[in-house]
Amino acid sequence: MDVFFNNYFETAAMILFGIGFTTLLLNSNLIKKIIGFNIMDMAIFLFFIARGYIEGRDSPIIVKVFKGAEGYINPVPSALILTGIVVSVSTTAFALALTLKLHEQYGTVDIDEISNVGEE
Repeated sequence: MDVFFNNYFETAAMILFGIGFTTLLLNSNLIKKIIGFNIMDMAIFLFFIARGYIEGRDSPIIVKVFKGAEGYINPVPSALILTGIVVSVSTTAFALALTLKLHEQYGTVDIDEISNVGEE
């Protein structure tokens, strides 16, 4: 049990991922599915940022004196997360645009109702 309390950022990331995954699976509203997908994205970003931070090291910016490679955190996880955020925002915008078009076509954003319209 101490593992969860000592690694609270990772624990919060896992809880957020579960909330997002549950929201994605259990709702038929497309807007809620997009929100669930975004919660899952943020949980993954939180997890990687928490794992990339090393206590006692500085950000990889040399101010006055170079401290050696062991004096700084690895900048690769931060760069990957920044790229992931850009991809996440683009994916969300595209999904919202498709949802808007579905709403214009069918008058609803409920995927069950849209599926039933196609069968009638």
